[in-house]
Amino acid sequence: MSGGRVVLNDRLLGTAALVFAAVMVWQGYGLEAPFAYEPVGPRAFPMLLSLVIGLCGLWLAARGGNPVEPVAAGVKGRVVAVSVALAAYAFLFQWLGIVLATFLMSLPVGRAFGGSWLKTGITGLALGVAVFLLFDKVLDVVLPTGLLGGLL
Repeated sequence: MSGGRVVLNDRLLGTAALVFAAVMVWQGYGLEAPFAYEPVGPRAFPMLLSLVIGLCGLWLAARGGNPVEPVAAGVKGRVVAVSVALAAYAFLFQWLGIVLATFLMSLPVGRAFGGSWLKTGITGLALGVAVFLLFDKVLDVVLPTGLLGGLL
């Protein structure tokens, strides 16, 4: 604490990452598919991701209390925009489908990284179509088509 403010450092961030990894394990361990069509099942991804986050958190916590550099102007707004876009993507993915959801998510994310409306829109649409074709046609993994169901 410095004058009533919490000063972020590597040890605090590492501890937060360890807590987050533990919550992921707690929530993800019970995931089971009603039928098995994959050898690893649905819990593999959250378990692997929590392992990576936990190892990074452990490294940061053990590394010490190095102070974190201050955030540059405008970064917090971009982080919030990207976070909201990703949360909306998760909630709208099933209803809109992969192509539209990816397109809409790419707009604020691309703009946050300095892309123009046109470039982020074209890239988002191309990415959505490419991911759909890769998973649906090549890998035979069914993804939601959403509002474009009749076209895809």
